[in-house]
Amino acid sequence: MPRPNTPLLDKVPDPAALRRLDDAQLRQLADELRAETIDAVSVTGGHLGAGLGVVELTVALHHVFDTPRDRLIWDVGHQAYPHKILTGRRAEIRTLRQPGGLSGFTKRAESEYDPFGAAHSSTSISAGLGMAVGRDLAGGKNNVIAVIGDGAMSAGMAYEAMNNAGATGSRLIVILNDNDMSIAPPVGAMSAYLARLVSGRTYRSLREVAKYLAERLPRFFHEKAKRTEEYARGFWTGGTLFEELGFYYVGPIDGHNLDHLLPVLRNVRDAQTGPILVHVVTQKGKGYAPAEASADKYHGVVKFDPVTGLQAKAPANAPSYTNVFANALIKAAREDDKIVAVTAAMPSGTGLDAFGNEFPGRTFDVGIAEQHAVTFAAGLATEGFKPFCAIYSTFLQRAYDQVVHDVAIQKLPVRFALDRAGLVGADGATHAGAFDIAYLACLPDMVVMAAADEAELTHMVATAAAYDEGPIAFRYPRGEGVGVELPQHGVPLAIGKGRIVREGTQVALLSLGTRLAECLSAADQLGQRGLSTTVADARFAKPLDEELILRLAREHEVLVTVEEGSVGGFGSHVLQLLAREGALDRGLKIRSLVLPDIFQDHNKPEAMYAEAGLDAAGIVRTVEQALGPASVIRRA
Repeated sequence: MPRPNTPLLDKVPDPAALRRLDDAQLRQLADELRAETIDAVSVTGGHLGAGLGVVELTVALHHVFDTPRDRLIWDVGHQAYPHKILTGRRAEIRTLRQPGGLSGFTKRAESEYDPFGAAHSSTSISAGLGMAVGRDLAGGKNNVIAVIGDGAMSAGMAYEAMNNAGATGSRLIVILNDNDMSIAPPVGAMSAYLARLVSGRTYRSLREVAKYLAERLPRFFHEKAKRTEEYARGFWTGGTLFEELGFYYVGPIDGHNLDHLLPVLRNVRDAQTGPILVHVVTQKGKGYAPAEASADKYHGVVKFDPVTGLQAKAPANAPSYTNVFANALIKAAREDDKIVAVTAAMPSGTGLDAFGNEFPGRTFDVGIAEQHAVTFAAGLATEGFKPFCAIYSTFLQRAYDQVVHDVAIQKLPVRFALDRAGLVGADGATHAGAFDIAYLACLPDMVVMAAADEAELTHMVATAAAYDEGPIAFRYPRGEGVGVELPQHGVPLAIGKGRIVREGTQVALLSLGTRLAECLSAADQLGQRGLSTTVADARFAKPLDEELILRLAREHEVLVTVEEGSVGGFGSHVLQLLAREGALDRGLKIRSLVLPDIFQDHNKPEAMYAEAGLDAAGIVRTVEQALGPASVIRRA
């Protein structure tokens, strides 16, 4: 299929060229940029809807501001594909999220136009304020602009940053991209006119004069004048909340109307004042009919036909781990009305949308607020409920203090369902679930499980539901299961007990999580080399099955632990046990296979695990290195 015709975009290799265009040319440029974005993402897959919603805003920001000298920060980064096209990366845009290609998020190492790396939500205002204060300390004059979505504004961190910005008074521009929650009244010519008015120098000057005069009136009249002015601006714009935080509020304005955007952005650019918030209303998926008609506005897509919008369908195979978790939780909740579910703005991503359809009164989406989600679940637990807090492994990092202080220390039975554990492929290092075993298993009285397959996950949901002695977590990866037969109902596992999957005599492979299939494949290959191999599924990173581990150490020449997590996790706990019990003094050859001590770039998951040495070939290689070539030859 031919690429879209983009004669004007072809002449804009960078923002400097964009700034040389007349305002009248920007509508055509925006249309061509939208077409290019759709075509590129149809090839690579990725986050489409958010980028389509900010095409005009992206064009306007780079036209008005002197990027990269002026710092432009995109919160999360889902919406940054048009930004990448305009900032010298158009030739690479069809490598988005591909091995060796562009990141799906903003990334400092990728471009000087990405002043701050993003992927987790609600960080832009904090980073922007840091840049603004740094500029002030250095005597600089450049602008700092943070673009944040209304969903990201549900996170406490955004308000912490705004509160701090209001107190410091540094010149900072925040663009609130309102594309989902409809927190603004309908926009149109009148609101656009008012936005231009209140952002302009004349209004600001009159307002300062009014303040000067009001302060010299008797106190009663002064307070009345102040309230009247605040009420009027709140009535016009709905900006009272932001004003109370110390921001000068402008908006709402139509984020797809360049005639509205450009004068307002120029006004705030030229304002020599403290923090300003510009409220821009946009439509996610704007300008692409299939996205506009979709419930999620094509938030995340696989490869698709740009004409019809039809996405490529993966061949039917095993159910996803996420769906297995959701179905198991639904079945458990039918039997136990104390089970409730908590998610932090990821109902579909965690499968809790299905749970919510059946149990709407027992499902709680708290917004992008992981800290609150964990402590909210702790509060539910104190009242005798059984909260399942379903959060991606990488996002639970945002609530670690709450896990420690509000849950673990109090031994509250909060159940943590950690989706996207291990490597996640195209989303790369920012979304990898690499650290949860290490940061959870170090906590006293925390139970940590990892499912080897979808049947084990079903049993772990039942285990968590039945366990009420303290916090318990279970982790499972993104994507499809391995295709094992699912039980009708989960059966609670004995806490801290693993299982032997295959018996051998010389080599022991002790797996935690879904590397079990690779361990079984490695055992087959080792058997062909004459090395009899035991394969065990630990099931629990904490408490360890000490009896099983000590037996494996005692009866085998080589013991290899295998996990989809960082150093400091399961393998470290096994080594601690063996050292404590003196098992290392008897000549045992032990190796611990973990994710490498780097942030791995995005790639296909199988390639990333191969790079980490956590596939069957890497396991075999580790065993042979532990034994030495002479030993392998002798056994062969």
